[in-house]
Amino acid sequence: MTQDIRITYATLSEAADDEELQSAYDRAIDRVGADWLGAEVPQSIDGEEVYADGTPGSPGTFESFSSFDISLHLCTAQKGRASHARAAVQAAARAFSTWRQTPWQDRVTIIRDIADRITEENLDLASLMVFEVGKSRLEALAEVGETVALLRYYADVMERNDGFSHEMGKLDPGDPDEQNVNVLRPYGAWAVISPFNFPLALSAAPIAAALLMGNTVVFKAGSDTPYIGWKTAQLFLEAALPDGVVNYVSGPGSVVGQELLEDADVAGWTFTGSHDVGMTILRRAASGPYPRPAIVEMGGKNPAIVSETADLRKATLGVMRAAFGLTGQKCSACSRVYVQEGIYDAFRDELVEMTSDLEVGDPTERDTFTGPLINQRAHEKFERCATMAHADGDVLVGGGLLTQGAFGSGYFVEPTIVVGLPEDHTLVRDELFVPILHLAPVATLDEAMEKANDTKYGLTAGFYGEDDQEIDWFFEHIQAGTTYANRAGGATTGAWPGVQPFGGWKGSGSTGKNIGGHYYLPLYTREQSQTTIG
Repeated sequence: MTQDIRITYATLSEAADDEELQSAYDRAIDRVGADWLGAEVPQSIDGEEVYADGTPGSPGTFESFSSFDISLHLCTAQKGRASHARAAVQAAARAFSTWRQTPWQDRVTIIRDIADRITEENLDLASLMVFEVGKSRLEALAEVGETVALLRYYADVMERNDGFSHEMGKLDPGDPDEQNVNVLRPYGAWAVISPFNFPLALSAAPIAAALLMGNTVVFKAGSDTPYIGWKTAQLFLEAALPDGVVNYVSGPGSVVGQELLEDADVAGWTFTGSHDVGMTILRRAASGPYPRPAIVEMGGKNPAIVSETADLRKATLGVMRAAFGLTGQKCSACSRVYVQEGIYDAFRDELVEMTSDLEVGDPTERDTFTGPLINQRAHEKFERCATMAHADGDVLVGGGLLTQGAFGSGYFVEPTIVVGLPEDHTLVRDELFVPILHLAPVATLDEAMEKANDTKYGLTAGFYGEDDQEIDWFFEHIQAGTTYANRAGGATTGAWPGVQPFGGWKGSGSTGKNIGGHYYLPLYTREQSQTTIG
């Protein structure tokens, strides 16, 4: 099935009932399980496949296993060294002088061709994501669709802005010899470091953005998703790009990632991940003989506010989806809910019932909503957090590990709702990346807003209330870059390219500009004013 299926995070329930789609998905999962798994995947530097110690099967490798069945071997990946990262940066720097001169129209054509290829392979790519990340089937397919939408949107933005070259005014409007032009120029070899939770969208999209603006790329995938990382790299490596324009390295962040951070020939970075690592990159970007650009997204502790005027069904459904989709492993996940007292009991009871009914299990099955956590470290973190929730609050639902039967083969946990925690508690303050939701009543909306904004983060936020003045008040006062009102598809999740540009304020982001929005592509360039007389 290679048609362009538009599955968004807001239309998952409709897609669940598409029998033709589901049957095609079943075949793709069988195909990927039979034909793709068990491969050894290389790095790629300057157009050549590179193995960590020179040959396939060398000791310098690591294994990727499925998060829902840890006995299921997905691939053998390369444990790259610092020398591989340096070679990749050098290759990208050499290729830059040629690539930057490639007409922007040709770059647009290449990116659109890649988007078409992703569309053709959508179910296979989504199936691999199900195996490696543990995403539900439709969330995985939605990410593939989001990736296509991002690439096509960026190509459209480039075209609408005529390659970002604009004629300016004149000091003397009557002087025919004066010409002033404003252009955007690329930086050079750009490092893209992506996370495990959106391994295709948050890799392919920044790679495409950097390329469209004339930069070359060194790409490092998350260590938990080396197979999807390689498949993402292949999409670009098999396109009409000169050698060295896109390079792929894999391996430990402490080695390969650190080298990409320290290499003076890296012209800029795109990073999605933790606040601590993001701040380290920003400090590095500001050091040296001159500052370098860093597009850094550093997570969130995302609130939802529920007014007494809210539609109860819409609010509970939106909060549940945002809190427990992808097992809470989204930087946009809803982790705090502040509900006005007049509706609190009804909201709490319905949310608890809805959460209790969630299907947790094997993500290759079509009815599964919540799959596993990504790895053992996340599993252990959930256990620590759940222990704190039981000790310091009142756990209304969940709060345990799932280890019996088929659950014993993966990193499964129960979606959890906790009440009674103080606002300064670590479960309320810190980004957890596990499915634990803090619920609290408030007397007024002002109290809710004060608590919602009392965080170092400012990524996403949601509001439920049917009063237009309350909605305007929410948008005016909330401190977040991506905001929603009355969204049943997800209280704080589910941004779509060209529709809801995605990005954060405060400690959630470095640029103040959002992915999939009007102002994103220029982040990969510096401005130049060109004046010609005569």
